Amino acid sequence: MYETEYKSKLMTPAAAVELIPSRGTLSMGMAVSEPPALLGAIENRVKRRKIEELRVYYSHSVAAAALTILKYEYMDVIKPHPFFPTIIERMLFERGQQDHRRVVFYMPGNFSAMPRVLREIGIDTFIMMVAPMDKGGFFSCGTNADYTIPTARIAKNLIVEVNPRMPRVFGDSSVHISEVAAIVENETELFSVPSRLPTPLDNAISQRIVEMIPDRATLQVGIGGVPSAVCAGLLGRKDLGIHSELMMPPLAALIQSGAVTNRYKNLNRYKNVYTLAVGDQSFYEFLNDNSSMEARPVDYVNDPSVIGQNDNAISINAFLEVSLDGAVNSEAIMGKQYSAPGGQLDFIRGAQLSRGGKSILAAYSTAGDGAISRIVPKIEGPTTDPRTDTQYVATEYGVACLTGKSTAERAEALIAIAHPKFREQLRLGARQLGYL
Repeated sequence: MYETEYKSKLMTPAAAVELIPSRGTLSMGMAVSEPPALLGAIENRVKRRKIEELRVYYSHSVAAAALTILKYEYMDVIKPHPFFPTIIERMLFERGQQDHRRVVFYMPGNFSAMPRVLREIGIDTFIMMVAPMDKGGFFSCGTNADYTIPTARIAKNLIVEVNPRMPRVFGDSSVHISEVAAIVENETELFSVPSRLPTPLDNAISQRIVEMIPDRATLQVGIGGVPSAVCAGLLGRKDLGIHSELMMPPLAALIQSGAVTNRYKNLNRYKNVYTLAVGDQSFYEFLNDNSSMEARPVDYVNDPSVIGQNDNAISINAFLEVSLDGAVNSEAIMGKQYSAPGGQLDFIRGAQLSRGGKSILAAYSTAGDGAISRIVPKIEGPTTDPRTDTQYVATEYGVACLTGKSTAERAEALIAIAHPKFREQLRLGARQLGYL
């Protein structure tokens, strides 16, 4: 039915990117959804000096962008505006500082707000990778709904790169051919993340967290060793549910074990809900045509009022440092932007709106090979999570619950889970701040 329209919009990458204005706003799918052929064609336009200035709005860039438009020599015409910087932007930023140039324009904000922000900015062109068109004329971006799908729908021009390796999933993760201005075809391996075995410290922290998670809980877990170990530790649970920003292989293994049924969720019952996914090839095969998997936009998945509608919502994320009053920095190291808030605060708030819900922030008690305490009198970085929102903090030495505690009680609870060699120093800091 849609084959004629498909053929009329099918073109080479070079022809497709001619739709992009030489001066304006461009946005692209994040991570797995980055389209390498289109990005390569945009780079060729830059080389031919056919781009005057493109403000590029995106989150979590990977190799496809790093090897094309996000090269330092293009920063006079490409203006990166990342909502979640990675090592790619950090390296650009460092080189820019050496040359006394501003080349990266970080966009602070919670992940749930990103579709609204991009809508208000106005996007001229959106580019993304998609699965082949189905019988209904829809292209699924199975790994990414997040801001990708909402922004694709409101951009003035949408260009899709069809890759048969992209999984097709259910939920709200597709665009219709009627919304598409141009189509290119390019089969390429999907971006993948290697798995990392949990360390003894990961296992020690996860054991404390697993004890806090009941049967029938609805889970959100972040990336890293502790969340992976938590997933492994929950294999014996019953009737768990999934409503998570990120879908990853440890969660998929938990689903495949039978511990997850989603039977007792109040929203999206029997469905594993996520907004973005990343893993390896076998993981993408698990996602493909799996009717239990529903990718939905981030302004739904990360909306605290949505999260809170499921009972026993458990949110598990990482932090970089926490102050003795409970303020949390999860995005900056030594005053420099390292990552971003992502959806951490969205889920912290959502979990605490849930009946029986818990928000848990976990990390090793120290950093820098034991030289630095992650529990500090006052955080140095930006406040990712206000002290008014922090509930549970976990390290290998225990779990501190801050709810209903005074600053003195919070300081005592956090000092108790700090590394022993820093506890006296932290007590001194607490006294200087007037907490003790």
